[in-house]
Amino acid sequence: MKKHTQLTSLSRRSFLRNSVVAATGVALLPSFLVGCSTDDDAGAAPTGEYGFFEGVASFDPTQDKVILWTRYTPASNETGKPVILLDVATDASFSRVVVSESVEIDAASDNTVHVDVSNLTSNTKYYYRFRNEKTGAASVTGETKTLPKPGEATEVKLAVVSCANFQAGLFNVYGAVADSNADVVVHLGDYIYEYGVGGYGTTAQTAALGREHKPAGEIIALEDYRARYRQYRSDEQLQRAHQLKPFICVWDDHEITNDAYKDGAENHQPNEGDYNTRKMAALQVWHEYLPARVTDNAKIYRNFEIAGIVNLMMLDTRIIGRDKQIDYANYFTSTGLNAPAFLAAWQNPSRTLLGTEQRTWLSNKLQTSTAKWQVLGSQVLMSKIFIPAELLLMTAQIAAGSATPELLLQFNTLVTQLATIKARIQQGDPTVTPQERARVETVLPYNLDAWDGYPVEREMVFAAATGKKLISLAGDTHNAWYGSLTNAAGNEVGAEFATASVSSPGFEAIFGKSPQVLAGVEQAFTLLVDDLNYLNASQRGYVMATFSNNNAAADWRYVSTVETKSTATTSGKTVTEA
Repeated sequence: MKKHTQLTSLSRRSFLRNSVVAATGVALLPSFLVGCSTDDDAGAAPTGEYGFFEGVASFDPTQDKVILWTRYTPASNETGKPVILLDVATDASFSRVVVSESVEIDAASDNTVHVDVSNLTSNTKYYYRFRNEKTGAASVTGETKTLPKPGEATEVKLAVVSCANFQAGLFNVYGAVADSNADVVVHLGDYIYEYGVGGYGTTAQTAALGREHKPAGEIIALEDYRARYRQYRSDEQLQRAHQLKPFICVWDDHEITNDAYKDGAENHQPNEGDYNTRKMAALQVWHEYLPARVTDNAKIYRNFEIAGIVNLMMLDTRIIGRDKQIDYANYFTSTGLNAPAFLAAWQNPSRTLLGTEQRTWLSNKLQTSTAKWQVLGSQVLMSKIFIPAELLLMTAQIAAGSATPELLLQFNTLVTQLATIKARIQQGDPTVTPQERARVETVLPYNLDAWDGYPVEREMVFAAATGKKLISLAGDTHNAWYGSLTNAAGNEVGAEFATASVSSPGFEAIFGKSPQVLAGVEQAFTLLVDDLNYLNASQRGYVMATFSNNNAAADWRYVSTVETKSTATTSGKTVTEA
């Protein structure tokens, strides 16, 4: 099937099969009123394992709508399409019911249930549950909340998460988010990982913790992706986060495969079949388990107006428009980097991360929104992480698996040298030589898979945000970052709050777990990267981003471990942008 046909097929695929209008004074619908069964199994006791094993979830809240989700496993003797009842109320005891209706299960979407409930009251907490008439199975009670209208709230709290690798450890971060006072969870992608047992993220504790991936191999086909999502959604702490908080989600690359772009991916090989077939299967399953209120399932960029304070614009920086990443390896010769060729490719004005249509949409939203804060949900880092070229080369050598004690000692020596030169320059030392200055001022982008690899388009976004208060929320790197957003002229246009991962390893997977070495990495980046103000290179956590009409604040919260269950967090850094 051709790429265009596949995209069209996904676009036409309807996942939100149930639309329910809330009303006041609704009575709970008894199961016997749903319809009298004439099936052969009518009245028979259910057998086998059946129920709502993946829990419940809510997605894409607005001022009057929210999508409610569950998945039902039928009893082994249950024939025909199961009848599922949905109850929604404004109290946990369901004495004030606003919805009690039969909703359709979608056998073609892995027995998932998606219900878009409308006519809700803004800034209101709702309770919901799903029931089955034949088996008596009932889900846990979920909690969700609609978004406030302007004037109904003085602040907005967004818990920002990213990068949860099941094999890398326990999902304590999700448990901490469930315990938090966040209004909404913003998930920036890498909700699952595609690798097989023993692949990326595996630790010495993976097997003992019962965290080996299922299915055992790398996921490629439709049923593989479904099985992996079911495994992730079996996690108690992830289930609890979904049960208690509404989520707003976008995909990144690992929902498909590593370093994906519109036409391919680093981790897709010719012997794994057609890439577009794999991509379409992956995106279909994403919609089955993480429904979004979109009119075109291939286009998940959308925005949320919250209390007149936040205009949250969720982006697709991965699939819909991204051109293939450029790679330094393609520009190195026997004499070093072919700088003219690299710069020509890097600065190519036609290269895009968003695609023309999404960029036009984003520019319009930025220019027309009257919200106090324009907030981008961008999977990848938007701030410039430009580091001295010789440090980039040594970091690449270490990342390639050469983290020997000798090389790490050389790294620390190099960092000390460069930091000393940088400090002398900042102090106006007249003895700094041109050669020394060149060592710290000859810089290259650290990660070409991020916005740094698409600098021309980043300038277009910054230009569209002129006069606005801009905040980028980002994930992807597994590390925590706080940076300034600056344009090509060096003017600050906003700030970036980038979250650490839920469980995926950060720089400690490259540099080792020595506190001294990791402290050196953090020092090197914050001292030598002009736009970087904070880096945590080794802890797992999330960002609590709080927005008001006065300021935007970020609190980087970390769990102590992913090897034993603990949802306690400590605050590693707090900042405020006015």
